Amino acid sequence: MNSITDGAVIIQTSCESVPSTPSWFGEVALIVEHLRKQGVLIKICERVRFARRRFGHYEVIDFLAVLFGYAISGERTLEAFYDRLQPFAAPFMALFDRDQLPARSTLSRFLAALTMEPVEALRSLFLDDLLARPLTNERQRGELLDRAGGQWEVFDIDGTREAARQRALPQTEELPPAFRRLDEVCAAGYTGRKRGEVVRTRTVVSQAHASQWLGSFGNRGNGEYREELHCALGVIRRYLTAHSLPQARALLRLDGLYGTGAVIADLAGLSFVMRGKDYTVLDHPVVQARLHLPSDSHFSRPESALVRTLYDCPEVPVGKTGCRCRVVVATHPKGPMKSRVGVTRKGIVYELFFTDLPQEAFTAADVVALYLHRGAFEPVLADEDQEIDPDRWCSHSSTGQQTWQIVSQWIWNVRAVRWAISFILIQYALPSLLPPCPRPKSSSPAPLAMASPRLRHPGKLAAFLGRTSPSSPTARYAVLPSSHLWHTNGARKPMEACAWSMRPASAVVVPVLCATSVNGMAALLRSLVR
Repeated sequence: MNSITDGAVIIQTSCESVPSTPSWFGEVALIVEHLRKQGVLIKICERVRFARRRFGHYEVIDFLAVLFGYAISGERTLEAFYDRLQPFAAPFMALFDRDQLPARSTLSRFLAALTMEPVEALRSLFLDDLLARPLTNERQRGELLDRAGGQWEVFDIDGTREAARQRALPQTEELPPAFRRLDEVCAAGYTGRKRGEVVRTRTVVSQAHASQWLGSFGNRGNGEYREELHCALGVIRRYLTAHSLPQARALLRLDGLYGTGAVIADLAGLSFVMRGKDYTVLDHPVVQARLHLPSDSHFSRPESALVRTLYDCPEVPVGKTGCRCRVVVATHPKGPMKSRVGVTRKGIVYELFFTDLPQEAFTAADVVALYLHRGAFEPVLADEDQEIDPDRWCSHSSTGQQTWQIVSQWIWNVRAVRWAISFILIQYALPSLLPPCPRPKSSSPAPLAMASPRLRHPGKLAAFLGRTSPSSPTARYAVLPSSHLWHTNGARKPMEACAWSMRPASAVVVPVLCATSVNGMAALLRSLVR
């Protein structure tokens, strides 16, 4: 009998336990190499300077390296991240050309001691990196087109909150005064639907078409929304200058927190659409006279039975400053429950929308649809919370928490923009088994809304047409079944799959529909709708 065993091959085994490499380590290596080639690491060493004693041989880049790895890893806590990283601390720090991993306590002291100068330097470098390599039309850089053919760059500005729960502390004469570690970053404020006694608010700026984060500005409690808005406007103007765009092409979408005449005065030179909260405008003679005339149009959405009656009122003074703007009044009958927005008068709910968009380019229905499309901003925040969660507590100081949030948005932009993540549809059945069906038609004409870019799918439209959060460029990515599918035949069977990707091309596998039999004559599932 002949043996095919090669005597030169020797296999040795051991019962000794060896730590496994973290699943996210490969992605860390890819992103760090990308930052190195773009010169980001060198710029951090040169421009983000912070001198303090008792840090030994550590530099700012040592601590930012830990935050970069923490943001990429997806670990829920710094303690869990350090536990997984400790056996591979030397190769991890070698990616940043450093030789020693700072201890967790050293990182905490560094973040607590940071001043605003290095934080602002890091924020400026973050925006420089984003603007240095803008998206092109081929890479899904979209714009909003109005009815007159004008082009608009849309930006979303809004606040997000993180609440913290606090236990009752004993207070007696024998004990020292109570002190809480989160007093510097949190304060009493509106917690919304989140459970907690204190809250921290941060204002985020997003480019609506590309889902790029442009900045994050946080403060204790309910925040300083006027001051944070001023910082956000500076970032937007810098974005427009870098892309050689005039300010007249910028369109800001803001919620009711900013719906006052004082804020409108702050937005001089920039167009806006916002929900108004100064309901004294309803008592103005111009508005009262317009409400007694026939309405301009009616507005409804497919997912809601609510029908709004719209009245367009141009050149109405708002607030104590008397800033004139276009006011769209939306009315609808009062329901059985109290309306969460607007004011109710004599059984009619009144909603206000402030804008300075021209009437020939945007009708009243277009203005309302454009504002309500701010709902697309909420999934971006949800995806950010699920992928990185920048609002989790990383430091007990305001500057340290802001540093962590800047790094988090940096990683988001690298994943979503730099890697040019594309959708690849894998077909599980022959094309003849999946005949396309016509898209459902709406009973009412669709109003003008965001012209968000759509990616081209190589195959049939059987995938979820919404935005998919970017996956890890190296790790396996489990795709959850979704119910938001365009059904291409009666055999409905969402499937799960896994995908991985490597630079420069990456892939995301999404749920597709397949037939349950070869000939596609599968029986329909029993409907559970009552």
